[in-house]
Amino acid sequence: MTQTLPPELPPVRGTLTPNRPLAELTWLRVGGPADWLYNPADEADLAAFLAGLDPSVAVFPMGVGSNLIVRDGGIRAVVIRLGRGFNGIAVEGDTVTAGAAALDAHVARKAAEAGLDLTFLRTIPGSIGGAVRMNAGCYGSYVADNLVEVRVVTRAGEIRRISAPDLHLAYRSSTLPEGWVVVSATFRADRGDPAALEARMTDQIAKRDASQPTKDRSAGSTFRNPAGFSSTGRADDVHDLKAWKVIDAAGMRGARLGGAQMSPMHSNFLINTGGAKAADLENLGEEVRKRVFQQSGITLEWEIMRVGEHLPE
Repeated sequence: MTQTLPPELPPVRGTLTPNRPLAELTWLRVGGPADWLYNPADEADLAAFLAGLDPSVAVFPMGVGSNLIVRDGGIRAVVIRLGRGFNGIAVEGDTVTAGAAALDAHVARKAAEAGLDLTFLRTIPGSIGGAVRMNAGCYGSYVADNLVEVRVVTRAGEIRRISAPDLHLAYRSSTLPEGWVVVSATFRADRGDPAALEARMTDQIAKRDASQPTKDRSAGSTFRNPAGFSSTGRADDVHDLKAWKVIDAAGMRGARLGGAQMSPMHSNFLINTGGAKAADLENLGEEVRKRVFQQSGITLEWEIMRVGEHLPE
């Protein structure tokens, strides 16, 4: 059925929910409502909606909320969240094509079963759309190392294919325009023995669980590792210096603010210990940035995306 909507919103075959609270859709369990939450029925539904949507209406593509703080005042936009129609995984030869809503871990396992090595995705929280947008990486491997192309729907509702080089993937970043929605991604992977790939992923999970607060409410790494410097003194893409080390040096491991805490287990993980507001989490992160700069002169950059409006004080 097609929903009856206000005149400024085009009809959809999916669902459009007004004033939808977003806290339960994020791993940190914080945040106010979106003006609208849109779950497209399929790619054609998404394209038609964006083509007919007033260009002045903001849109925000949201994955599974694994790397996100939604502020307490919510988001003044149509939040687009892809669901089951966008989570397929297909293997052909040495390539894997995954829908944007497919979980990174599921893609790694499906590829391994077919003897293709995308094992670095196994421990990355979130879904493929976010992994592409942020050039996610782990254990020295990044999306950029394997990505062939992505299929997107632009803010104007056009369906396009974009080759990996045209995304200009860099450390935790890409040039994917704001409001464009990744609907699928194709990766090329090296071949490997399925049993050996599975064993590698099992080992990765064990190492992660031993060093990261995987049982707590977190959003993965809070800050990007600081950029290194070349022999000429120019910043480059070397990230051997780890964020947790400078956080520790600033005395902020285990620091608390309201229900927010920098994890005692891994100090670059911001966790909701229970009852935290988005403001607690963001303000604690800003205090960490301040203390690190005072102690070392390094300005940490957020890896967690923060969106929406603050509540009035």
